[in-house]
Amino acid sequence: MMTLEDFKAARNVLKGVLRDTHLIPSAYFSAACGNNVYFKPENMQVTGAYKIRGAYYTISTLSDEEKALGLITASAGNHAQGVAYAAQKAGVPATVVMPTTTPLIKVENTKSYGATVVLHGGSFDDAAAKAAELSAQQGLTYIHPFNDLRIATGQGTIAYEIFSDLPDVDVILVPIGGGGLASGVSTLAKLLNPSVKVIGVEPEGAASMKACLEAGQIVTLPTVETIADGVAVKTPGDKVFPYLQKHLDGIITVRDEELVNCFLDMTEKHKMIVENAGLLTAAALYHLDCKGQNVVSILTGGNMDVITMASIIQHGLINRSRVFTFSVHLPDRPGELLRVAELIADLKGNIIKLEHNQFVNINRQHGVELKMTLEAFGAEHKQSILGALRKEGYDAAETATSSVYDG
Repeated sequence: MMTLEDFKAARNVLKGVLRDTHLIPSAYFSAACGNNVYFKPENMQVTGAYKIRGAYYTISTLSDEEKALGLITASAGNHAQGVAYAAQKAGVPATVVMPTTTPLIKVENTKSYGATVVLHGGSFDDAAAKAAELSAQQGLTYIHPFNDLRIATGQGTIAYEIFSDLPDVDVILVPIGGGGLASGVSTLAKLLNPSVKVIGVEPEGAASMKACLEAGQIVTLPTVETIADGVAVKTPGDKVFPYLQKHLDGIITVRDEELVNCFLDMTEKHKMIVENAGLLTAAALYHLDCKGQNVVSILTGGNMDVITMASIIQHGLINRSRVFTFSVHLPDRPGELLRVAELIADLKGNIIKLEHNQFVNINRQHGVELKMTLEAFGAEHKQSILGALRKEGYDAAETATSSVYDG
């Protein structure tokens, strides 16, 4: 069982190991969702994620014999870095099996802590099966990323810090992948204050815990499809499941598109990089059915490669109509391109790129095609630009924006 004594022991072990990630109030998100929103920024934690908590505590409980065998784990990235870091501090060799789809930054960071990395399979479940196989073959001590009550206990120490910073918290939002974090946080939160609500958050494309709770037992999703790779788990943990059945007050699912928009908001409003899985609770703020409550959103990690960041930002700008592309046919005569450019400049639109194709028609007298990608202030500004072009007689039609960064 996870007891208050266990959580206290984990907190003592982690003293001097963790960074202080005090709650950050968010005026922007508070106004947007009608609650008093505070972020728990575990993206600023050692190794860039909360996973160091469970990994470090679990390894501290191992016997000398278990450590001497060497450690092995499976992870989509953040647990991998937590185990690698803790193993390095303990002077123990560690092997980490990661899906081949794991972002490069997580792979390289794991290696930088001295772990041996094995890339295998297209999902966490594939990597976990390989890690179990290697553990049996080589006699390595397996550190499960979520289906271990010691792991959950270490992760749950987050609740101590939430209540220390905000004693009258009403709602805690916690992401769910395999269930280790959510079981630990919900269990300790209810021990500290039985009236606090703890709500789990999953992506629509990988809502495995929601399926389990509805079925009343552990089930396995046939597939998972989400940009939140850190929680793309087909089968949650059976050891932590009873704690979630008892302590979780509900589950919210969010779409990948909401994570894209949240990334843009978090970057611009709070100047923080938070990975997609870590943004689940921020996206869920808009789905809460309460107002005026003190809500803590746990941001679980910030390990994201710059290529992914660029892609997410681009898609966020397009979603918000702050970048858009249109095409228009112009008469093939000097000055027409300048006329369009001046009209856009007068309306404060910013041209990012353009393509002027004189050969779209066999008969050039029938016109040339102009494609422009613009930066705008939002949907209203975009429509004002397109409307002004049409008013001047141009057949401006919005088209798909392929890439802001293409030459």
